[in-house]
Amino acid sequence: MDDDFFSKLDLPEPAAKPARPADPLVQAVKRAAAAPKDASDSYSAADIEVLEGLEPVRRRPGMYIGGTDEKALHHLFAEVIDNSMDEAVAGHATFIEVELGADGFLTVTDNGRGIPVDPHPKFKDKSALEVIMTTLHAGGKFDSKVYETSGGLHGVGVSVVNALSDVLEVEVARGRQLYRQRFSRGVPQGGLEKLGEVHNRRGTKVRFHPDAEIFGKTAHFEPARIYKMARSKAYLFGGVEIRFSCSPSLIGEKDTTPEKAVFHFPGGLKDYLAASLGDEMQVTREIFAGKSEKQGGHGSLEWAVTWYGGDGFVNSYCNTIPTGDGGTHETGFRNVLTRGLKAYAELVGNKRASIITSEDVMISGAGMLSVFIREPEFVGQTKDRLATIEAMRIVETAIRDPFDHWLADNPQEASKLLEWVIARGDERLRRRQEKEVSRKSAVRKLRLPGKLADCTQNAAAGAELFIVEGDSAGGSAKQARDRAKQAVLPLRGKILNVASAGHDKLTANQQIADLIQALGCGTRSKYRDEDLRYDRVIIMTDADVDGAHIASLLITFFYQEMPQLIRGGHLYMAVPPLYRLSQGGKTLYARNDAHKDELLRTEFTGRGKIEIGRFKGLGEMMAAQLKETTMDPKKRTLLQVAVDEANVEGTKASVDALMGTKPEARFRFLQERAEFAEELDI
Repeated sequence: MDDDFFSKLDLPEPAAKPARPADPLVQAVKRAAAAPKDASDSYSAADIEVLEGLEPVRRRPGMYIGGTDEKALHHLFAEVIDNSMDEAVAGHATFIEVELGADGFLTVTDNGRGIPVDPHPKFKDKSALEVIMTTLHAGGKFDSKVYETSGGLHGVGVSVVNALSDVLEVEVARGRQLYRQRFSRGVPQGGLEKLGEVHNRRGTKVRFHPDAEIFGKTAHFEPARIYKMARSKAYLFGGVEIRFSCSPSLIGEKDTTPEKAVFHFPGGLKDYLAASLGDEMQVTREIFAGKSEKQGGHGSLEWAVTWYGGDGFVNSYCNTIPTGDGGTHETGFRNVLTRGLKAYAELVGNKRASIITSEDVMISGAGMLSVFIREPEFVGQTKDRLATIEAMRIVETAIRDPFDHWLADNPQEASKLLEWVIARGDERLRRRQEKEVSRKSAVRKLRLPGKLADCTQNAAAGAELFIVEGDSAGGSAKQARDRAKQAVLPLRGKILNVASAGHDKLTANQQIADLIQALGCGTRSKYRDEDLRYDRVIIMTDADVDGAHIASLLITFFYQEMPQLIRGGHLYMAVPPLYRLSQGGKTLYARNDAHKDELLRTEFTGRGKIEIGRFKGLGEMMAAQLKETTMDPKKRTLLQVAVDEANVEGTKASVDALMGTKPEARFRFLQERAEFAEELDI
């Protein structure tokens, strides 16, 4: 009720009382009640924004170029030159010119076919050029008719550059006619101009200047970075010549970037790798390199790899797009080299090679890999990771035989390489053994709730760590375990939600600190898989809602702090039973209600009363029951926790929505999926 209610009552005047100081809290409440309602309290159709044209790009540039930092700024250049490279790879352009001017403008010119300028069939009053430059998801690369392989697939690249440039100008020479159109922040500054007839010129010229409103007033293209990006494109396709020029005023005193350079590398990636390594000592005299043309129309690739005394790396590309985070093509590359070396070792009778892994092969390997495939699937618009499964098979099929022949044709070099890789494997095993020596002393230092009951074997291979909730469940698990191979770590209650906790809370949390110390492998950038003290980490919680919540908190911890542990296939979930069914001398266990109903229908057909018992938790189970149903490797069921590598961004978004700091995102997530919920245990 409000103040008007009291004003309508016919009440006598109260007797005068001595004045006393006003309570500030009461006064604040009264002021809030009397204040008009804020318009933000209402929510109607009028509050729903519909962003049109390129406005979404300017509102949320991070969704399209990964942010507004230096890397994102230079990604604009990548989007523009990628279009010219697509023309070159398709056989329509022979040169690309890159010019960085003193005024901060960057210009990319090619002699390809030129962007179409005729009216677009769907937008009769606009040219195809204007549609491409001002409309998201407009382009000629959605099917394979115009470009058999291309780096741009989403139809957003050059339009995003247009949206994030305060000035952008496009010139097209096509059909012996020159056309031009200017834009500012994605908006046309007039229509398409026809400038007249031209001879000996064709292709597209894009000149643009990054918008200071987006990237900051001090943001500018760096000559050295543009130079390296342009040079790398030339290495990736030997059929193109790239001409680089930069205003002398932009090159600092200590900057070694030349004012002008011409890049043309018929030797391709082999030349690139040799130039990158310089005078570094190499294990073999020759770089293993080669090319493979399209296999049944599925794709082609080029590769170069050698081994040297430094840290290993693989620079990979798909359709000339750098894939800095790797992907399926890199996985196939590592796999085929590892299998080839093992096969050669078996051929020459070297049994010591049985220890080597892909890590040993590539820890000192320097590799370059470029694949060209139709309609590749990338993770995110910035295309940092390739997700196309077919790429793995293409790479393995193309490299397998050439690598086998290269090893067989150079037996002395192959033996040197094999011994080098085996030495890397021996070093890896030695580090692990050193870790095992200090294992028991490290365990004694732990101060855990309920204490860690470690296994007796020292080797990590075959060892298992069960993470259980509570001392009661921990006690049963300790009795049920195989002491040689199975360790038990009880936790008290629900652990910290690391997705919504700050760094200070995370470091101060004793349970998380104990868990990290027990695993021994470090977190985030300091994680080392070879230091992991257990082959399997198994989350074993009660088969109810609370148990599921604790399991989700633990999975979130591993996803945030030790993603490599999940990718390495080390994380599992135990599947304990919820019911115990018995009839006479027959006893079976059911995971859930559906499983219980199925067992009652199919397994208990005799006479006599069927007793059904529901476990309240793991701590209520006898050690023998827990061993038989959940911990015995011969009888148990384990679920492996994995991340969908083809949808990394989607997984991250789901974790952030459900476990993050924004309750409204969690509420929206649940609302959208409420109709699909079944058999809620609430």
